[in-house]
Amino acid sequence: MKNQLLTLLICILSFSCATNPFTGKKTMAFMPNSQLLPMAFAEYDKFLSENKVVKNTSDAEMITRVGKRISVAAERWLDANNHQGYLKDYKWEYNLVDDKLVNAWCMPGGKIVFYTGILPIAKNEAGIAAIMGHEVAHALANHGQQRMSAGMIQQGVGVGVAIATKDKSKSEQDLWMQAFAVGSTVGGMLPFSRSHETEADEIGLYLTAIAGYNPDEASLLWERMKANSGGKSPPEFLSTHPSNDSRISNLRALAAKAKKEARKFGVTTFRQ
Repeated sequence: MKNQLLTLLICILSFSCATNPFTGKKTMAFMPNSQLLPMAFAEYDKFLSENKVVKNTSDAEMITRVGKRISVAAERWLDANNHQGYLKDYKWEYNLVDDKLVNAWCMPGGKIVFYTGILPIAKNEAGIAAIMGHEVAHALANHGQQRMSAGMIQQGVGVGVAIATKDKSKSEQDLWMQAFAVGSTVGGMLPFSRSHETEADEIGLYLTAIAGYNPDEASLLWERMKANSGGKSPPEFLSTHPSNDSRISNLRALAAKAKKEARKFGVTTFRQ
């Protein structure tokens, strides 16, 4: 029985993995886009209906303008690398929501929200582009699907641990379950999430440059993010995100590479 379950798991993992063109890596996708995207679109519409969407202002127009340039940059990169049609099911949408939260996000399928609270820290259009590129990159790299798939695996293994320890005393079983929860989170899910953030930083920076925005602004943006947080953050190994200092250093190092990538598309000057 155990061998059959192991064989089934291997088959599921094999058939559920595909190579992502932006990362070059095999990615888990237990829920296909045909199921995931309609769910994401419905949730996005529900969110917009329950929040105050800013319309017809210069800031709202800037969010749309930058978003369109970033999505065009993604299409150009994909076409140049023989991945035509990769975004055929995406339905890009860019909205600004009136809220003090310092945040922005992109759902699978290209549904993007910026909160007004992040605008002062973005400071300029290149700063908006750095944020936009990062958030769009999460969707392009299928990070949402991967996190969902990893969560399903974590839950499944957790059930296995519970079954394997069912004959132990309750206190012993509780210790096993607590050890699994901490180990799988700190040693698995959190590093997984941090790797996604680092991937999104790199992919996003390239898209930002191809869209004609100065990639040097990304590290400056994160310096402002760090200042806004007062420099306070949990230890990196307990966080879903790399530390501010790690991101700043990484983005500085990547800026020259992003400019080099942009030159392949004829982009040699950059908007601020």
